[in-house]
Amino acid sequence: MAEMDEPVDRQVDIDPALLRGLTEPRLTRRQALRMGGAGVGALSVGALLSACGVSGTASKSSKATANGVGSAAWWKKQKQAGILDFANWPLYIDTSHGKHPSLEQFTKATGIKVNYFEVIQDNAPFYAQIAPTLRAGQSIGYDIVVMTSNSFQLDEMLHINNWAIPLDHSRLPNFAKYAGPLVKNPSYDPGNRYTAAWQSGFTGIAYNPELTGREITSVHDLWDPKFKGHVGMMSDNTEIGSVAMLALGIDPATSTQADWHKAAKLLKQQQADGLVRQYYDQSYIKALENGDTWITQAWSGDIYQANNSGYPHLKFVVPKEGVMIWTDNMLIPLHAKHPVDALEWMNFYYQPKIAAEVADWVDYVTPVPDAKPILLKQDPAVGKSPLVFPNAATNAKVHQYYTFKSYNDFQAWNNVFQPIIQA
Repeated sequence: MAEMDEPVDRQVDIDPALLRGLTEPRLTRRQALRMGGAGVGALSVGALLSACGVSGTASKSSKATANGVGSAAWWKKQKQAGILDFANWPLYIDTSHGKHPSLEQFTKATGIKVNYFEVIQDNAPFYAQIAPTLRAGQSIGYDIVVMTSNSFQLDEMLHINNWAIPLDHSRLPNFAKYAGPLVKNPSYDPGNRYTAAWQSGFTGIAYNPELTGREITSVHDLWDPKFKGHVGMMSDNTEIGSVAMLALGIDPATSTQADWHKAAKLLKQQQADGLVRQYYDQSYIKALENGDTWITQAWSGDIYQANNSGYPHLKFVVPKEGVMIWTDNMLIPLHAKHPVDALEWMNFYYQPKIAAEVADWVDYVTPVPDAKPILLKQDPAVGKSPLVFPNAATNAKVHQYYTFKSYNDFQAWNNVFQPIIQA
């Protein structure tokens, strides 16, 4: 096992043209979250953990939080070090001439030097890299990592292995003041004990009104016989399971295994009726653009980009039954060397001016609604976008994903929904 005074594997080999500015830009990201994709993402979490010597059960280091790490007394003893090691996804922060203006402003304001690493390309393989080191009770070399709300890996970090340090919210006044309702007190982290949102995105429905012949308003339209053979569904089993539960009036976040089987029955009927053209990865957007599909599950930012890339007629809709929201979260991993510096960045980022700079570059749903007036002046197209600044009506329809309580829980979900995609 590698010594972790230095961060794990900083190499990134990915085509920036495929990533820039999409609400779902990382092509294998969602495919890997629930074992729905190819390559590394197709591996089961069990296989990934086994390869790293991790069983999925709590380790000796998970007892650390029970021994005072993250308590008020512990935080009182921590001192600013002047260094921040920050691990994020590629092309997920404001960038100009190879530099990151928001980070430079942070250094100027606080004196904290930031070492910024674009090393996370999927939750599962990144977690597989860091888990053995956390299990051994060592620092992974990062003070902040960014992980996704509907990933089993985040559930393991926060609740199963206790490998995240509880935040000192007394040092996060900007989060308290400016964080929007979409990211406060999420179901996967009640009270934001461990996490502060980085960016979010929606999973809803996109369609071509020239082919559907009417406006789309409901998730039930994915089951409309009129669209037989032209319905796109996602190859991520989290997404298909969640949308089927919305169609049944079930909140995915509070669903039971009995609910999962009801949803699977509905999906199997959709499949048997010949409605589904294909279960798509990121390629769903091309299928919609070329007319192979008329209506499809979709990630909001893809349609934002398509509208600006020669397909202005395509529409994204938040159906009346609701929309799923995913959030990429900043957290401080256990044994981080510079936790106070990490809190300083989190608090700095939640200033509307800084959040606006990041949002203007990445085109995601920002966690700071007060960034909107700034962007309305600086970049009206982004400032007016409901896919960056959703309105109250959209916020009222947001649903969180199910949070897994254990590896067996996670595997049970996969056993219900993955066979539908594979069929």
